[in-house]
Amino acid sequence: MDLKDLKLQTLGIDKGKFGRIFTFVDYGNVNYWYDKDRRNADDVDLPQNQKLIIDIEKLASFTALFSERKRFYYGWNNRKKSNWHIAIKAEKCGFIKITKPIQFIKHYLAKDELNNNSSFALKENISGKYIEIPKSNFDVEVSVDALRLLDKFDTFCLFSGDSHFTYLAQYLKRKGRKVIVIASGQVFHTLKDLADLYINAQIIKGDITSTKETAPLAERSLDIGSVSDGQGSQ
Repeated sequence: MDLKDLKLQTLGIDKGKFGRIFTFVDYGNVNYWYDKDRRNADDVDLPQNQKLIIDIEKLASFTALFSERKRFYYGWNNRKKSNWHIAIKAEKCGFIKITKPIQFIKHYLAKDELNNNSSFALKENISGKYIEIPKSNFDVEVSVDALRLLDKFDTFCLFSGDSHFTYLAQYLKRKGRKVIVIASGQVFHTLKDLADLYINAQIIKGDITSTKETAPLAERSLDIGSVSDGQGSQ
């Protein structure tokens, strides 16, 4: 048994059972899995100036262990060109990328909200003070692609804990397909219960993350290039 087979056996991914696996990565969900994680893959505390990030190259290599096709869904911020490299890198790493620009939703603040600390910049117009909340979910795109490709895969592998995918998973199960869910944090119980195999993202931390030096707090800016509103995001 080689290392690849050993890894898949450890995770419970039996190719004999799951057949042709297509992987769908909801990057807006995945990107925040380890944001609050202060321990690395070896369970060692991270230095204060480091954080865990999703390593797209490692993510591509990991999904290639078992996937016949891998798809990458990403919302890019047209106000911040520095995050466009994410979609470019995903494509270079063998993902089929599906992208669209983020929408910014104005949320006007009530008086009791004004004093709350927020990661979002406070703005103001004639209607009052507000923040802009980025939204870029891919529920529809993932669902349409899964249905369009239904005859080509035996197993739908979802990298997301978003509860919005529950209805899709139910439909796929009725059509005789198997479902693998890989997720972190709070995962909607129905989605988790529907899965033929559920993999906690902590188990694959070493397979899909790298460490990155963080800037001093005063120099940081919010990267909202891939925010998702799905349950399971952190």
